[in-house]
Amino acid sequence: MAKKESKASEAPPTPPAYPASLTIDYPDRSLNRLTTFFRIFTVIPIAIIAVLVSGGSFDPSTTNSWTWLYAAGGTLFLPVLLMILFRQKYPRWWFDWNIALTKFSTRVCTYIGLLTDVYPSTDEEQVVHIEIPYPDVPKDLNRWLPLVKWFLAIPHYIVLACLAIAAIVCVVIAWFAILFTGRYPRGLFDFVVAVSRWGLRVAAYAFLLTTDRYPLFSLD
Repeated sequence: MAKKESKASEAPPTPPAYPASLTIDYPDRSLNRLTTFFRIFTVIPIAIIAVLVSGGSFDPSTTNSWTWLYAAGGTLFLPVLLMILFRQKYPRWWFDWNIALTKFSTRVCTYIGLLTDVYPSTDEEQVVHIEIPYPDVPKDLNRWLPLVKWFLAIPHYIVLACLAIAAIVCVVIAWFAILFTGRYPRGLFDFVVAVSRWGLRVAAYAFLLTTDRYPLFSLD
């Protein structure tokens, strides 16, 4: 009887952590008010770098002047999809490029979002910590699933669009808070980081193609 009660009292096993994580160090100090005020201008040089390495090109002959070359610069999506589909392989250097670009882009977005006043580095981790494990394709990935992942993630796109609007509002409020107090309100900081974390999980599933585990509908 005691054994049965002991088994009943055991907590359910904790599910494994999602194979894509993001943490950003909270700036527990006074932030630079001057660079915060002029952030829209100070970010321009590194934003240009980010656009260039992300595959952006200017084409005045098209209605939409900015075109994105997903197979030759930026995140490698279609080539990875085809390699997983036909070869069940994710070339390691393609993975390393995608993760490095994701980390760099996140550092730039972190700076734009006022989460840090440290200028984004092109290679150093700084305050942004992203962990995405390299997949064992034959073992971890279904070769056919990349064909539909982008479609299956549509509910997340809708939720993230709404959350992104809320995050922008939080950044605007934080901008005023930093100018007057020098601090980023912790609650707003945690919310903006949580939205970014959600977006990273969706990107890892639908576009980086590093996992088949469906993203969580959670800010945790």
